[in-house]
Amino acid sequence: QVQLVESGGGLVQAGDSLRLSCAASGGTFSRYAMGWFRQGLGKEREFVAVTSVSGRNTDYTDSVKGRFVISRDNAENTVYLQMNSLKPEDTAVYYCAADFQPYFPTAIPKTGYDYWGQGTQDAVSS
Repeated sequence: QVQLVESGGGLVQAGDSLRLSCAASGGTFSRYAMGWFRQGLGKEREFVAVTSVSGRNTDYTDSVKGRFVISRDNAENTVYLQMNSLKPEDTAVYYCAADFQPYFPTAIPKTGYDYWGQGTQDAVSS
């Protein structure tokens, strides 16, 4: 059983930056692809970014490409989401998720995650 705890959310102004962290415990972190998702008020949860087991492969939803960067530190069992040039439409609860990938270290899944964190709220004012 993997536990995921997000942190780093907050209230910022448009154009500001935030870095989210997700600390994992209870499993072998280096065997999980890690993703970030978000859910705005009244909206469905959507994929934001993913990093493969090694961190070499990443993918992003189009709306954050060039602004967000996902990274991971397997020694610290932590995945990060650096969010730059934030916009009001980035306001959401952000969740990290883990997908067990022991045989596909380059996989960057967008669905089918095994474990989820409780989320951290980001709010971007205009």
